[in-house]
Amino acid sequence: MKRVLGISVYPDHSDIDQDKAYIELAHKYGFGRIFMSMLEVTEGKEVVKKKFKELIFFAKDLGYETILDVAPNIFEELGISYDDMSFFHELGADGIRLDLGFDGSKEAMLTYNPFGVAIELNMSNDVAYLDNILTYEANTPFLYGCHNFYPQEGTALPYDFFVKCSERFKAHGIRTAAFVTSQVGEIGPWDINDGLPTLEMHRHLSVETATKHLFATKLIDDVIIGNAYASEEELKAMGEVDRYQTEFSVEFVSDINEVEKQIVLNEQHYRRGDITDQMVRSTFVRKKYGQSANPPHDNEIEFQPGDIVIGNDGFGKYKNELQVVLKAHKDARKNKVGQIIADEQILLPFIHPWSKFKFTEK
Repeated sequence: MKRVLGISVYPDHSDIDQDKAYIELAHKYGFGRIFMSMLEVTEGKEVVKKKFKELIFFAKDLGYETILDVAPNIFEELGISYDDMSFFHELGADGIRLDLGFDGSKEAMLTYNPFGVAIELNMSNDVAYLDNILTYEANTPFLYGCHNFYPQEGTALPYDFFVKCSERFKAHGIRTAAFVTSQVGEIGPWDINDGLPTLEMHRHLSVETATKHLFATKLIDDVIIGNAYASEEELKAMGEVDRYQTEFSVEFVSDINEVEKQIVLNEQHYRRGDITDQMVRSTFVRKKYGQSANPPHDNEIEFQPGDIVIGNDGFGKYKNELQVVLKAHKDARKNKVGQIIADEQILLPFIHPWSKFKFTEK
């Protein structure tokens, strides 16, 4: 399934011109989805309709898909019904996120609405809610799943629970989404905003590292920045993330030579299928660079997990093989050429037999 990057906007807490500027900026860096909060109504129906319609159609012209987050109370306040999606269709919304669960039959019926408005479910509960809906023959291309975000420090999901919740949706081929948090964004739906991630372990991570982690799980299709406004630097960094393979950020040692640098940065790496738990081995490069000299340097130390090492001239047929260290060891036949940055070492468990991966210089 195609992987998409998203942003969030909060029209009831922001200026429409600033929202438009943010939407345009994110579009520049390859973002294609918007989570738009409609959790509270502070104005009349026609005023609300005008504001959201203007913003959504502005985004639509740039190619965005917009999912509206709606709370049950706004249906009464606006005089609309779950049984009639025409209001959301007129706004230009591509989908609505249901905060309120029904009996399964109703959610399934909603996926057949004549306007093709998608129905997005809350993924952050490890219960058989989705299974119940699917037994009523839901129109699955119009059924999405999206995790919650958690504004209060310490309240977001633990990783193992996130996996269990996500696997319920992924097993049925449902499109999935989760949130990462900008480290500078201050706007969210509530007056508490300690960041807006889905996973607690992501709360203080950069958006690009958290995004790499979510994609590496292969459980999440769309990654959305939960708070607004992310900085241009964050949008650019996230936009540059490889969505389909893990790309590690590397800090090089000062004595790295040009051959080693080429091996690290210019090759498509993959882990051998017959794995060891001591290291990740990228072996094909030793054939390509077998005739290239590689004198010893940074080779008399104990290598640590996350270190990147390359066989030196003393390593015979294994010269210029690249390895990522998983367990500490010493071997003077290898040169340490750099290390994966500390935050991104959480990505190492996702390099499986035959996994493809790359490196970029931090």
